[in-house]
Amino acid sequence: MGCRRLALVQRLNEIDALKRFIITGAPGAGKTAIIRQLALDGFSVVEEAATDVIAAAHARGVQEPWTHSSFISDIVAMQRERQLRATGDLQFHDRSAICTAALATYLGYPFSPALTAELERVNKDAIFQRRVFFIRHLGFVTPTEARRITFEETLRFERIHEETYRDFGYEMVFIQPANVAVRLGMIKESIRAH
Repeated sequence: MGCRRLALVQRLNEIDALKRFIITGAPGAGKTAIIRQLALDGFSVVEEAATDVIAAAHARGVQEPWTHSSFISDIVAMQRERQLRATGDLQFHDRSAICTAALATYLGYPFSPALTAELERVNKDAIFQRRVFFIRHLGFVTPTEARRITFEETLRFERIHEETYRDFGYEMVFIQPANVAVRLGMIKESIRAH
């Protein structure tokens, strides 16, 4: 077998061995608690970018960064950077570029060139597993500095997320309301079963 072909086979084996799972859902559904517990359990996790983009903007005195034209592209840049830096054969990502597409739709923004390019890269390079863990809402939402959304808006945002993932060809594994340990068990069992 030639050197190039061997290198290609090795790279395909590496890609096949690498598993990147997306954890998504409505704001306030409990994704962050799940991600934090996965990290405590020793898994490689990638934190959500939007919350950090909002926090950085607040630190600069920008109170509503989601009203700025660069908001979506700033999230995409941070998501891409974090995804590329992530290590470990099994990774859990708190949201993805598909979530950012849902956010753009929710906010009524067109897809920025940066978002479009990232969506194309994620699809072409098969960055994520096609099964996504969709964390269902808890029946309420607790506002934070970054999460200024009503429960009714959360339900609309959840629907948009679900539609967006379906439109991009992903299969949802719905994780119903429960405590963190039970939800983690559902996720781990789904991974073992497939």
